[in-house]
Amino acid sequence: MKKEDLKEVHPAPAGFALPPIPKGKKAVWVGDTLKLVDDPEDVVDNRPITERVKTFEDACNILGENHPCVIAYNAFEHDVMAAVDAKEIADVAAYLKLRIIATALNEGWKPEFTENEYRWYPWFYLYTQEEIDEMTEERKKELRLLLWGGLASDGSYCGLGFVYSGNAFSVSSASCGSRLAVKSEELATYFGRQFIEIWADYCFKPKATESNAE
Repeated sequence: MKKEDLKEVHPAPAGFALPPIPKGKKAVWVGDTLKLVDDPEDVVDNRPITERVKTFEDACNILGENHPCVIAYNAFEHDVMAAVDAKEIADVAAYLKLRIIATALNEGWKPEFTENEYRWYPWFYLYTQEEIDEMTEERKKELRLLLWGGLASDGSYCGLGFVYSGNAFSVSSASCGSRLAVKSEELATYFGRQFIEIWADYCFKPKATESNAE
């Protein structure tokens, strides 16, 4: 519909109405033509949650800036991280991030602590350099191995690998906590592998070496 054509339809005669705009669309002027385009605010993304949450920022966008978990992280980032060495509180920042990601992945599901309820969470294993050297590349890829220059107890360089998904039956695991639990084994596997760097900050604090100490 061109602008000059509006003279023919406006004002609309009694009993006449322009066709309704379809859901998910909006009318905008493109040059001198009125066109229907997608309305991002009204388009529902029906992809699986694992396709929509690939990063921490994705999780924040899905929850929105007014979600309590996002508000808590933003306040922590603004008030605490700005005043303290980030390395000293990396585990706290990581926990707040993981809480946001878990909430987004769960899509409204919350544990109710009922008798037959299962809650799933990622499980990790700390590998020494010797163990890493003996792994095949396929095994390293399977574990989504994350390497760093920290020292294990025997003095070898180490790495963190995702091992499997664990579940808690009617109880909260002290190693994870119900706030980081997800509703299915598949989500726990994805949670552990996709966000292993954040889990590393939360679960471990590698000892600095001469090569990586500042």
